[in-house]
Amino acid sequence: MPIRVKLAEVMAKRGVLSKDLAAHVGITEANMSLLRQGKVKGVRFETLSKICEFLQCQPGDILEYCPEETTE
Repeated sequence: MPIRVKLAEVMAKRGVLSKDLAAHVGITEANMSLLRQGKVKGVRFETLSKICEFLQCQPGDILEYCPEETTE
């Protein structure tokens, strides 16, 4: 998938625990784990907004577009 989730990296840089972020966002720790690992197919803007609020970051800090290489 061309979107890479860098949430775990941002959390580590800020010393944020998954359980604290999950509690602030209002999702389970299991769902936060899936999101951190990039194993989700989508994320609600409300969830993304709460994550950015807690981490004091922009959506682009935790999501990265990586176009897939084409082979010729």
